[in-house]
Amino acid sequence: MYVDVTDDTFQAEVIDRSAAVPVVVDLWAPWCGPCRTLGPIIEKVIDETDGQVVLVKVNVDENPGISRAFQVQSIPLVVALKDGQPVDGFLGAQGEPAVRDFVLGLLPTEQETALDALIAQGDEASLRQALELEAGNEKAIVALAELLVDKGESEEALGLLARIPETAETRRVAALARLGDDAPATDDFDEKLTALLERVKDDDAARQEYVDLLELMGADDPRTAGYRKALTARLF
Repeated sequence: MYVDVTDDTFQAEVIDRSAAVPVVVDLWAPWCGPCRTLGPIIEKVIDETDGQVVLVKVNVDENPGISRAFQVQSIPLVVALKDGQPVDGFLGAQGEPAVRDFVLGLLPTEQETALDALIAQGDEASLRQALELEAGNEKAIVALAELLVDKGESEEALGLLARIPETAETRRVAALARLGDDAPATDDFDEKLTALLERVKDDDAARQEYVDLLELMGADDPRTAGYRKALTARLF
């Protein structure tokens, strides 16, 4: 019915998991009477969602890191997270009707359910339909842009990506769109980057291609940091 979370498991059980399903964090302690009153109520109500909402519990006495992160001053404290961010919560014991209203507010709407289904299908028609429902849906935009890049329709892909905030993923897909047929077939970018470095100071196109290649390599590639330092040194 619930998972006991510790400082060590918080990232995986709460932050990472909340990307797929709302996670309710019940911060409590064994000595707290209101916590013992609230516990069975919140367990019952969340169990009724059949997995659409997940409950985790944190003993604040044993997990000071989580307590500091939530700035706990009084318990029970209940916080709901989606996509790693708090979206709702309450302080103190609540009755079952109030807890049920809180949990129901976390469930996806009919439109959100329809959007998720369309994005999961992943074909161009479904993704375009998803954007008719929500023009700024980031997941649908990135997925559709990548499909368009594969088809050679880079201008439309870049126009779609311009609608949403920049992230590592949008930069990667935008880089693919700009590079087009010049995108390397393998991850061996060294020869291209070395050649481009000679031109980046005075050639805007070369500088953009250099940056785009770094985006495709990604921050995890051990070469990326060195090439970024080389670019900075050459420009300044």
